Amino acid sequence: MLNLKEHLKSLVEAHAPSGNEAPIRKILREAWKPLVDSFEEDGLGSLIGIRRAVKPLETPRKIMLAAHMDEIGMTVREVRDGFIFVHSLAGIDARVMVAQPVVVQGKRQLPGIVASIPPHLTAPEDRKRYPRTDELIIDVGLPADEVAELVRVGDWVTPDVEMLELNGNRLAAKAFDDRACIAAVTACLDNLQSLIHTWDVYATATVQEERGLIGATTAAYHIQPDIAIALDVTFATQPGVDGDISRDMGSGPVLSFGPNFHPKLVEQIRKTAKQHEIKLQEDILPGNSGTDAWAIQVSREGVPTALLSIPIRNMHSPIETLDLSDIERAGRLLAHFIAELNADFLQTIAWQQETTVTEA
Repeated sequence: MLNLKEHLKSLVEAHAPSGNEAPIRKILREAWKPLVDSFEEDGLGSLIGIRRAVKPLETPRKIMLAAHMDEIGMTVREVRDGFIFVHSLAGIDARVMVAQPVVVQGKRQLPGIVASIPPHLTAPEDRKRYPRTDELIIDVGLPADEVAELVRVGDWVTPDVEMLELNGNRLAAKAFDDRACIAAVTACLDNLQSLIHTWDVYATATVQEERGLIGATTAAYHIQPDIAIALDVTFATQPGVDGDISRDMGSGPVLSFGPNFHPKLVEQIRKTAKQHEIKLQEDILPGNSGTDAWAIQVSREGVPTALLSIPIRNMHSPIETLDLSDIERAGRLLAHFIAELNADFLQTIAWQQETTVTEA
């Protein structure tokens, strides 16, 4: 039986920024091996675990579940006098990086810290502003010649924090965006062990989402799904976050509706949640969702797509915070939805074609 918390811990404590997702692929291959029938990878490295239908349809159908496995981070731009200077990689927030522990992916992994100039030596005007990313300095505690030998321009740097258990089901860690949703996909595959389903399931851990939805684009072309559900995180309620765009942690995953999502597919997911008494929140996204759903929707001739999200606090920081029950509910909802797909489902959600008859 899946230990969801331990699985999540293994995911978020790994170091795999955009473009270097190999560590997560390795973890997922091991975790998904008993849950899927085979694996594939697309040309960019997205991992696809295929669980075949228990009772196959005469015409096989595919559902794609997509969550991205990359995380935000930094890259080395200069090594000088034993210190490392960096560029932002995919959305790092320099405000929260000062004094954080990090790992530098040099010729070997090097633990380090983001150095902080003592306030006694900081100019008065600099005390009133946050540092820029190009002002961050990493110290790995080695002599300058060793640092120059071990670290090259372009090496990856990621925060290095352990997952912290808070009160109740609350957890804090780096990379919940989007490994919380990878864990939800794993939970779905685990739930499917006791359910009968007629559609093939393509569980997809996409690469380089933080660099522009790149992995979802190629993976969707590789899989050619009939329908897809993307999974990502969304803003949870906290001070400073507009209540119109945030949802409560512990109140279930969030189902989005808007032009990025097929309305009839959204309605079917809503019905499944109600039927199985699974807590579900909703929000409206009037344009680009900024998630893998945006890339998948317009793949090939178009794919009916939905988005399920996990609310987190402190997004794009080393202390992203969530409620484990939301991941469990998302996995259970996905599994029941998949189990209820049948041969006629595509007709159920098909656009109604209007025809006009003109009399002669």
